[in-house]
Amino acid sequence: MSDGFWDWAVAAYAAPGVAEECLHLQDVHEQAAPLLLWAAWCAETGRAPDEDALEGAIDTTRVWANHAVVPLRDLRRALKTRRPDMADADREAVRAQVKATELEAERRLMLALEGLAPAPGGKAPPMVDLLVRAARDWGDQIPRPALGHLAEALAKRLPA
Repeated sequence: MSDGFWDWAVAAYAAPGVAEECLHLQDVHEQAAPLLLWAAWCAETGRAPDEDALEGAIDTTRVWANHAVVPLRDLRRALKTRRPDMADADREAVRAQVKATELEAERRLMLALEGLAPAPGGKAPPMVDLLVRAARDWGDQIPRPALGHLAEALAKRLPA
């Protein structure tokens, strides 16, 4: 699936500024980076999710976040700190396994999100508009400036 959402997200996340903006939105504004990347992917690939598709994407993201991704992330972050009576090499080995499992959970979430996306070909709204819709439906706040920064970082990786 070389042109699917997962591959797109991996390439986008590696672009300058994208990871930083995603982490800022996640850690400061309590947004779901995979959901935001899905909204950006939909916009970039000409997909126009309706309210049902967006609701399904949010429900799917919430289940994966609450029961797999966030608990694994919290454990990985906890294992980053040195602990008495826990050998560093052993702690780091377990942390690496947790990180790999966290990444696999995110990949599975993104595959599920891809399955909820409409087919390409429609007139998708501008990327920032889809990001705002997803952020509004996800949480209590709409961090418009941060969403704009993410859209800009994603746009910079596209050929002019």
